[in-house]
Amino acid sequence: MLLLSSSPRLRALLISLAIAVALVIYAIASAEPVLRVSLVPDEAPSVLRRKFKPLSDYLETKIGMKIEFRPMVSERRLVEALAANKLDMVWFSGFDFIQAMQDSGNQVIPIVQREEDAQTKSVFITTHDDIIMLEDLKGKTFAFGPETSTSSHLMPRSFLRAAYIDPDIEIKHVIYSATNDAVVRAVAGGKVDAGALSSIEWERMLANGKIDTRVLRVFYTTPGYYDYNWTARADMDANLRQKLIDAFISLDRNIGRDKEILDLQHASRFISTRTENYSPIEAVARSMGMLK
Repeated sequence: MLLLSSSPRLRALLISLAIAVALVIYAIASAEPVLRVSLVPDEAPSVLRRKFKPLSDYLETKIGMKIEFRPMVSERRLVEALAANKLDMVWFSGFDFIQAMQDSGNQVIPIVQREEDAQTKSVFITTHDDIIMLEDLKGKTFAFGPETSTSSHLMPRSFLRAAYIDPDIEIKHVIYSATNDAVVRAVAGGKVDAGALSSIEWERMLANGKIDTRVLRVFYTTPGYYDYNWTARADMDANLRQKLIDAFISLDRNIGRDKEILDLQHASRFISTRTENYSPIEAVARSMGMLK
């Protein structure tokens, strides 16, 4: 009968296995905690990474954790990743946040937003002199942005409905453009009579000289509503969540390093936010059948 304990080769193998297991356990126990973060994929991953790095470096010093940027290929994947606990914190649009709330069973929390996002507006643009109010869009052609866009589809559509205009019935033809820029091109090029987009994007294009105001003009600006925010998982450690909130809110434009961070995030400053701020977007999405 072979005695296992008497085999030098077997004893050596068992010792090696024990050492390997011990090393794995040690590596897991001593691994540096990591905060997994992602952003709305509205630019190339390399551009997003470059713009996010100063903010990431700043947050790391404030929370004492390494931050890992994980780019996503689409907003749908972004929502799914947070709901599936593959991400810890995400920069979301208002509608993305509502979807994440639904997909996670209300296990996500909005923590901060840019001050500007407390008063997001949409603008309606045209090249036609005979379009001066929303009612003039009846029988015309129209361009929204992406179907899931808060500021260039959901909220503009809701304001049309509030003016008793059903885009699917009373507007002659509706198209959906991939970006805000594409909405502007469609209207300027005569593909459609009018369109809607984010007022922030409109102002940026104006500042960059991308809009000929001799041709294009804004004929209606919506009231303000809440949009983008930083969202964290609800099961995130409360102390860590508060450190993140404090770090964002502490950014000060009068400090050179902070100003660089805020400029890259297109923010004057960050303020706290709460779930209830996004109820109007949820109501619009439900009325349109965009939520289960």
